[in-house]
Amino acid sequence: MKKIMGFLLTVIFATTVHAETVSPESVGLSSDRLQRISELVEENIAAGNISGAVTLVARHGKVAHLEAAGVMDLESGRPMETDTYFRLASMSNPVGGLAIMMLVEEGKVRINDPVSRYLPSYANQVVAMAKSDNPDDGFYTVPAEREITIKDLLTHTSGVMSGRFSSSEGRSLSVTRHDAGLAWIDDLGNAPLEFQPGSRWSYSALAGFDVLSRIVEIASGQNFNDFLRSRVFDPLDMDDTFFWPNSDQRQNLVSSYSLGDEGLQPRNNPDSMSSPVYYSAAGGLMSSVESYAQFAMLLAGDGELNGTRLLGTRTMEVMRSEWIPDSLPGRNDGEGYGLSVRVVSDPIAMGSLLNEGTFGWSGAYGTHLFVDPVEDIVGLMFIQTPIRSMRPEFERAVMQAIVD
Repeated sequence: MKKIMGFLLTVIFATTVHAETVSPESVGLSSDRLQRISELVEENIAAGNISGAVTLVARHGKVAHLEAAGVMDLESGRPMETDTYFRLASMSNPVGGLAIMMLVEEGKVRINDPVSRYLPSYANQVVAMAKSDNPDDGFYTVPAEREITIKDLLTHTSGVMSGRFSSSEGRSLSVTRHDAGLAWIDDLGNAPLEFQPGSRWSYSALAGFDVLSRIVEIASGQNFNDFLRSRVFDPLDMDDTFFWPNSDQRQNLVSSYSLGDEGLQPRNNPDSMSSPVYYSAAGGLMSSVESYAQFAMLLAGDGELNGTRLLGTRTMEVMRSEWIPDSLPGRNDGEGYGLSVRVVSDPIAMGSLLNEGTFGWSGAYGTHLFVDPVEDIVGLMFIQTPIRSMRPEFERAVMQAIVD
């Protein structure tokens, strides 16, 4: 722990981010109250829950808080920096959602399109049904009542690799992904769905957004990496967001850890969702906080950032609106789901200070994003250990810092 505490905190008020960096008070935030973010991070480093963190708060399109704390990896004790790279895991999802919505605006894709319009193997799918209450007894299949749609994929209501049976069958097809990229998705329609399309919410962690990545490729005529680079990352100056690091970038990539009885332990195979040819919107992107903040502030700016518009205002409203009913099984209390983002539908039910309509997403390795349109505020917390309890504490610290 001494090694970590020796590099506890680096506070940056400089020009290293693309957005203008200002004093918190100039955008209606309290410097003193923002220190609660630092305290939250310090407490968790001292407790051995995390090895380091980078946090960012922006309001009205201007960065008011940017801090790096702790170390990049426990083995070397290298200090965390604000430009350190993190594995985004599922925080790749909203980037994939943006790509789909750009094609929707261009008329190349429709939200209610059946996936089979682009991938024929998804035309006549079946649904896995447990033979008994004991899942070890296996399953039988019944025909899907309808085809899955792009909307189902965007809202995690498709049933694609969304549970024990569907994921087991799907993994047998995905073994080629690191060598053949998204080609395995073309045959995933032959695997059973976990439930009838649209009948429940269940996160499709390993595949749903890879199907969307493949649809982007088919509809645009570009591979997914080239599409994002030319249509999203380059226009937003997101040079430090990528699918696979080169040798220099690898040196600046944090180590990922899991927390167990023996403390922080290196995570096995943290790059399982990435390879030089595997471009996964399900979980393959890597980025610095500073670079991802460009994307986050585009979302906060209704599809525009510093004069660069990637998505129309109305389309952005559609993307962050709730798309599944409150009664749908699988939904968490107070949470709704938009097209690739989680939406706060009832702050009281969530026990949150966030406003209704706040949206964002999180990643399995510890990354977290929220955008509150009412307060025009963005919060980003990047850690390399999935400590869920830190997310609401971080959100609370940000919202309590608002003083105007």
